[in-house]
Amino acid sequence: MGTNPSKLPAEARLHFTLLVPAYNEEERIESTLNDYADFFGKHFDGTLRLMVVLNGCRDATLEVVKSCAAKWNQIEVIEFTAPIGKGGALIEGLKHAPETDIIGYTDADGSTPPSAMLDLLKMSNHADGVIGSRWLPGAILKREQTLTRRFASRVFHRIVHWLFHLGFQDTQCPAKVFRKGPIMEIHKDLMIADLAFDVNLLYLLKRGGFKVKEVPTEWTDKLGSKVTQTLFRSSLTMLLSIIRLRLVYSPLRFIMPWLRPLETYLYKKLRSPFIVSHRKKSPHHLRHDATDINLP
Repeated sequence: MGTNPSKLPAEARLHFTLLVPAYNEEERIESTLNDYADFFGKHFDGTLRLMVVLNGCRDATLEVVKSCAAKWNQIEVIEFTAPIGKGGALIEGLKHAPETDIIGYTDADGSTPPSAMLDLLKMSNHADGVIGSRWLPGAILKREQTLTRRFASRVFHRIVHWLFHLGFQDTQCPAKVFRKGPIMEIHKDLMIADLAFDVNLLYLLKRGGFKVKEVPTEWTDKLGSKVTQTLFRSSLTMLLSIIRLRLVYSPLRFIMPWLRPLETYLYKKLRSPFIVSHRKKSPHHLRHDATDINLP
């Protein structure tokens, strides 16, 4: 652990793995993958791996990604046939940190343009992690979230601040990059499989003494967002998850075994997995059923 990271390799030798979790994204993921592969091929001298992690897709997302992979050799895919949540997909994808210098993630809808992701990557020599923010001065919002989503976002931000005091204005922005070392150190303790995964990740990094820099980014709210469609259920799940996380890392952790039946019931009612078993996988296409739930 440390707050003064050593210098990364020169860009020509830098290996960057970008995770793209995807759930039923057949209509939007193709343009995202094409844009990223094309832009990084022209503007990045290092090696890019675009790793798509499919999370219980029931549409043609796999076929679309395979088509893109036939065109761009930077693209790889891992498929989980049962839903494991966005956080679960990222927990699985982050296992590939030992194979890279920098690992990051973004949404399949292309809300973060590749130029903004490259900007974060170029700042990674100055911190253990760099995260984009839509709420800092200087952020460029091509299309803002709906008023309802903005309200829910700010309420969630206040709760997270109250529980964890992370010091970030935007924990949920889908634009983040991290060095290999910190990710390898905290990975075993990641437990949140839903959209509150980001809080879990950032809290563990702060707890470990790592330096994470938050910077304004460019972002566009994309139509058809899964969060907008299930906002109430997603919000309840995220609230439950951050309360759970706070309890796990508190003197009250001893009560967790007694809460397990209630936890399991609530997560099932909300149709949200909340932790993913650790599995070994090759870096190429695999197919898994991920249905089991483990509690600390």
